Amino acid sequence: MMKWLEHIGEQIFSLITEMGRVITFLIQTLRWSVSRPFYVKNLLKQMEVIGVDSIPVVLTTALSTGMVLALQSYTGFKRFGAESLIGTVVSLSMTRELGPVLTGLMVAGRAGAAMAAELGTMKVTEQIDALETLATNPMKYLVVPRFLASTVMMFFLTILGMVIGISGGYFVGVKVLGTNPVTYINQSINNTEVKDIWFGLIKALVFGAVVGLIGSYKGFNTEGGAEGVGKATTGAVVVSCMLILILDYFLSALLW
Repeated sequence: MMKWLEHIGEQIFSLITEMGRVITFLIQTLRWSVSRPFYVKNLLKQMEVIGVDSIPVVLTTALSTGMVLALQSYTGFKRFGAESLIGTVVSLSMTRELGPVLTGLMVAGRAGAAMAAELGTMKVTEQIDALETLATNPMKYLVVPRFLASTVMMFFLTILGMVIGISGGYFVGVKVLGTNPVTYINQSINNTEVKDIWFGLIKALVFGAVVGLIGSYKGFNTEGGAEGVGKATTGAVVVSCMLILILDYFLSALLW
């Protein structure tokens, strides 16, 4: 019994310690984000890697989600004669929840893993130490561009995901299931407020910051060679996805 309690205590202490390290890492990242020099070239490169290269997976996810959502909503609403509400369900779901959350999860799985693997490899091969020897701040040079690029590009990827998801829902609802197009569009517009879109985009900014922060943190603290890189990559994806899902609830409760 005592060993069991001792094990739980060690896990809790380890979790609190890790949280403290992440918060310290975040503070340092924010501090270096507003100080010179600004590595614009690195930032633009990371925006391409994190944002542009993630467009195919985001488009596929959003389109599939919007189409399935319209199909399932029609199946349920048809029993109550409420097919006209399909547009509302798809629009609100994509702007409030599914757009930012699914985009965040996809980017975490693709870009977050890449960040952790790249920085982890640089860590175990002592390339980060070499930067310090050359009087270059590795936090400023490596972490800040990834953090800012992830935050900014998540915003635009989420907008794209919202538009594509709603378009996919329209295609299935109107072209496949035969819902009145005017009713579909009017219901979507009348029941979706501007704040629904903005609150969803606020979520996207937070999720982008989480992906950039955790991916960089895990990579920056990699130990143990190739095995450590693998663990850092897996940890970055798992922790980022868990935080996105947890923060989604609290942001929803706070914003609405």
